[in-house]
Amino acid sequence: MDINFYNTLTGKKEKFVPLHKEFVGLYNCGPTVYQYAHIGNLRSYVFADILRRTLEFNGLHVRQVINITDVGHLTDDADSGEDKVEKEAKKDGRGAKEITAFYTEAFLKDVGALNMKLDGTRFTPATEHIREQIELIQRLEEKKCTYQTSDGVYFDTNTFPAYGKLGNINIKGLKEGARIDINDEKKNPTDFALWKFSKPEEHRQQEWPSPWGVGFPGWHIECSAMSMKYLGENFDIHTGGVDHIPTHHNGEIAQSEAATGKPYANYWLHNEHLMINGEKISKSLGNSICLSDIIAKNISPLAYRFWLLMASYRTQINFNWDALLGAETALKRLYALFRALGEVVGIPSVDYCSRFKACINDDLDTPRALTLVWEVLKDKVLSSADKRATLLAFDAVLGLNLSSLTSHLIPENISLLLEERKQARKSGDWATADRIRDELKSLGYEIKDTQEGVQITHI
Repeated sequence: MDINFYNTLTGKKEKFVPLHKEFVGLYNCGPTVYQYAHIGNLRSYVFADILRRTLEFNGLHVRQVINITDVGHLTDDADSGEDKVEKEAKKDGRGAKEITAFYTEAFLKDVGALNMKLDGTRFTPATEHIREQIELIQRLEEKKCTYQTSDGVYFDTNTFPAYGKLGNINIKGLKEGARIDINDEKKNPTDFALWKFSKPEEHRQQEWPSPWGVGFPGWHIECSAMSMKYLGENFDIHTGGVDHIPTHHNGEIAQSEAATGKPYANYWLHNEHLMINGEKISKSLGNSICLSDIIAKNISPLAYRFWLLMASYRTQINFNWDALLGAETALKRLYALFRALGEVVGIPSVDYCSRFKACINDDLDTPRALTLVWEVLKDKVLSSADKRATLLAFDAVLGLNLSSLTSHLIPENISLLLEERKQARKSGDWATADRIRDELKSLGYEIKDTQEGVQITHI
């Protein structure tokens, strides 16, 4: 069954064709670790997690990289303002390393609470890859794609005619002084910093020597250097929020493809904004809600995950507490119905699993996938054991942690006896079915045949 994603690069839904048989290269733009991630930030990682789980559900091995921006992200997405980490360090009187270590740990705790699958994921701090970034800038310099100003080394976007192709950005319509701050030394409004020089009056905590002078890397060069190191100069999928498209991701594409002469990432997937009262959630606007705020109200983080799955990742959604409480009520109902299925795990329904795969393979259509969950629970034909197995199969993608609701696992020999009895009943061999029921009871398991299927109790 084909997997189809909406590719921001082409502006249409496309069949996904991996570059390699061995793995899918997946790069997710990670956090800037100077404050707690808000729930809008975390939407990106729930989306990235569903993407990874979907690829694995289709039998693909995923090589996932998530960067940790611990230097170089300025307060303006272009190249002005203070380094966010340095600014926080000055305000709090703490070391930059102390701050980035603290908020990295907080981020990992948040995504863990949201049940993000992280086994095998490589997290790449920018400060641990300075050499790779300098080498990439040198490659661009050799190709005459750079120039130097009084405050840094810049990429000349005139040397990359396709600049702005991601999201079909209207470069001619960009006015300097709007999104991109005025800099009289820049050749073009869209040019961006590859390396910024430290100012003597800054007293920076994080700076490094380079062929051009002491300073620190630009935000965009970090992602290019680290993604290409671990996934190759051309890899499969790059993700992020829609706010990354105009500046950050177009900058990545320009510098990477100018340096290598190869396509950078083949598929670009972006999640839409999360809004609060019609405004984009933002630390700068002061309307941030963190996962800890949700937990403080005794709401499970997985209720927030469930709420996100109720909408397409490409849909702008508006957060309010009533909607989240409604999602929590629905999730609790799902958990209760799942528990009521008993402890026996049967065989996943081929039909339902095929339909589920069709949903998630259609650009991660989680709302339709959740509809199937309720359909399975209402099914009058499937046994409880098979419903349970089917929902556990779904949960490999949905990540609602249904497996944790099992109070104890049924031993393999008991499961085999249950399946043998099921087949005996199906063929009308009631004597064998009764014998197996008695044998199960002697082993400590009492079973009851109901309209919903077989219920088993450990006695």
